[in-house]
Amino acid sequence: MISIEDFLKIDLRVAEIKHAEPHPNADKLLILKIDAGDGMEGRQIVAGIRSTYQPEELVGKKIVIVNNLAPATLRGVESQGMLLAAKDGSQVVILTTEKDIKPGSKIQ
Repeated sequence: MISIEDFLKIDLRVAEIKHAEPHPNADKLLILKIDAGDGMEGRQIVAGIRSTYQPEELVGKKIVIVNNLAPATLRGVESQGMLLAAKDGSQVVILTTEKDIKPGSKIQ
C-alpha cells in the first residue's frame, strides 16, 4: 500500500499523440511524439504497445500519461514520460479520454 501523499506526487495528464513510429532497435516498442500541453517541443515517450497498435492508428488519440516521471533511455531512445494502459493476458488497451479535452488537462 502507498499513502495518499505518495499517490498525489504522481502527475497524470492528458496528452495527444502527434506522431508514432516503430522503435528501430526493439520489436515491442513504439516511439510516440506527444503534445502534453506543456509547450515542450519534440517530447516523446517510448511504449511497449507495438504488438497491439499500428503507429498510424494512434495519431490524434488522447492518452493518459505520467507527466513527472524521470526520463529513461529504452534501447537507445529517451522516453520522457509513460502512457497508461490496461493489460488482460496478452490484450493491451491504452487509456484514453471519454470526451475530447485539451492536452495538458490534469487527471484527478
